[in-house]
Amino acid sequence: MKARSLFLMALALASPAVAQRTNVLHQERSLYRNILVTQDGDERCMVFRVRQGIGRESCMFVSRPAVHAFPYTQMMLAGLFLNPNPKRVLIIGLGGGTVPTTLQAMVPGAIIDNVELDQSVVTLARDYFGFKTGPRMRVFVEDGRVFVKRRAKSGEKYDIVMLDAFDGDYIPEHMLTQEFLREVRSTMTPNGVIVANTFPKGQLYAHESTTYRSIFGPFYNMRMGNRVIIGKIGTPVPMAQIRRNASAFNPTLVQAGTNARELLDMMSTTVDWNPKARVLTDQYSPSNLLNAATVD
Repeated sequence: MKARSLFLMALALASPAVAQRTNVLHQERSLYRNILVTQDGDERCMVFRVRQGIGRESCMFVSRPAVHAFPYTQMMLAGLFLNPNPKRVLIIGLGGGTVPTTLQAMVPGAIIDNVELDQSVVTLARDYFGFKTGPRMRVFVEDGRVFVKRRAKSGEKYDIVMLDAFDGDYIPEHMLTQEFLREVRSTMTPNGVIVANTFPKGQLYAHESTTYRSIFGPFYNMRMGNRVIIGKIGTPVPMAQIRRNASAFNPTLVQAGTNARELLDMMSTTVDWNPKARVLTDQYSPSNLLNAATVD
């Protein structure tokens, strides 16, 4: 059976109604996965074919490209509330480039380094989702953990690090561990901010929480669809300052489909997990087993 037929069959199994009205603009088998670019009305998506079905990696509204299609990408922008003037930002996991494109508008003076494992994802982000590179918007095609190790050795530092690497089913297990997060911290400035896109429930939730807390201390939880973790090393930022920072970014946030008040209201420091859950390490990171109960 030809590749197109296999892809369309997968879409039909996932949702017959969607398959009938979805136009496949592009399809390919990259080095790492099956990828489609689909369009349903005004919504264009990059889709990965994964074990548990069809995963929408990134989506945009063609007529309104500034508006974020997913709440989690809006939530990730709240990292700027803790550090509003970053000189350098690292993003691991590109997708369609929604987050770095909006960040460039919010902090035009920052250098944004994007790390993406799959060259095909980079190409599709450029060709179908309006992602543009330049002197202050750079892309490195390699494994995120390898990149972090090299940056740590070179002594280069980032003011904000955003982790958004998914292999379709979930975050690669070697980027879930305490050792990896320790390496990430070593690439951050003394007041650096960590932002991580994760799942909002399941057996993995508590383990991820204790792992992040072991490296970054108390952090903010934001949940709408996904969970976004936002933490900071160094001196905590008073909430009054966080609110002032958020207010300054509100015009761009409104363009992205959210607003400062909405994001601030989601920021919680409540420990809603078992604080005794085992920390994930390079020797203990059974994400495939723990994550089995995470996805409905």
